[in-house]
Amino acid sequence: MNQADHYGDTGVVCVVLFSFLESSSDIAFASKLSTLKNQLLAPKQFSSAFDDGELQTDGNSFGHPEDRSLVANEDIFRNIGAQLAVLGDKIAAEIEPSFVNSLAQQFMMENVSSQEVTQHLSQAVQAVMRTMPREMEQEKAMLLAAMVLAKKVANIVPAFLQQVFNTTVNYINHNLHDYVNNLAPEN
Repeated sequence: MNQADHYGDTGVVCVVLFSFLESSSDIAFASKLSTLKNQLLAPKQFSSAFDDGELQTDGNSFGHPEDRSLVANEDIFRNIGAQLAVLGDKIAAEIEPSFVNSLAQQFMMENVSSQEVTQHLSQAVQAVMRTMPREMEQEKAMLLAAMVLAKKVANIVPAFLQQVFNTTVNYINHNLHDYVNNLAPEN
């Protein structure tokens, strides 16, 4: 079964990226990350004509039984994010500060569209990929580059963590959706 079936379009990437950031060393945005975690863990609102919001006797909302496989898969993707953080910490020092500073400036500009910021992220990822080990597969290098850039930008402008996180999730979903969804081993 495809992992995306459980999470929708952004869930897997959110879990992997959040775990990456949480497991990374040298983060200056820990308090903002805690706030982001609370936002990500907010219960999703289900809209159903038959759902009055009340819990049933089994503790579940009507029509939405708890999916235990979702919890197990989330743990797998958290572990993947943590493993990627170890790799990210090793390559973070190789990234030119100018790429990070330029990207951080884009997040701080008020009149820049999200598409323009995503384009700048894409350009920065391409530049960073030139410094990655050649033996690393391209999709993995792109994923690591995007996540390390997100971490480094958030370190510069912690107040923009939510925007950096969302832009990075969108970038990864647009460019690496299938790759990330297939990171988990098949059961």
